Amino acid sequence: MGFLVRLLFTAFALWVAAEIVPGIEVRGLGSLLLAAAVFGLVNALIRPLAVLLTLPLTLLTFGLFLLVVNAAMLGLTAWLLPGFRVEGFGPALLGALLVSVVSWATGRGREE
Repeated sequence: MGFLVRLLFTAFALWVAAEIVPGIEVRGLGSLLLAAAVFGLVNALIRPLAVLLTLPLTLLTFGLFLLVVNAAMLGLTAWLLPGFRVEGFGPALLGALLVSVVSWATGRGREE
């Protein structure tokens, strides 16, 4: 049940990003749900390694480089799915920031 709730919150956050950020496009509800699932997998499997490999740069930038890592994870998700498109680094950065804010605002990840 928790996985389904997280998937829906992530899908909502991606939908908000697609509506607000020019350069992010989602084609249909099925693509949105699949993008949310793939984004979750990318964040669970690849992001920890990317964070570890970029740790010196993250420390030098006082954590701001994590925004670049998050943008890369969103870009990777778009690269893997034909129904989800991110046109470049700028939209990926804004989209990742917006997805993080919406996820935080909706309370995804809070312990109950």
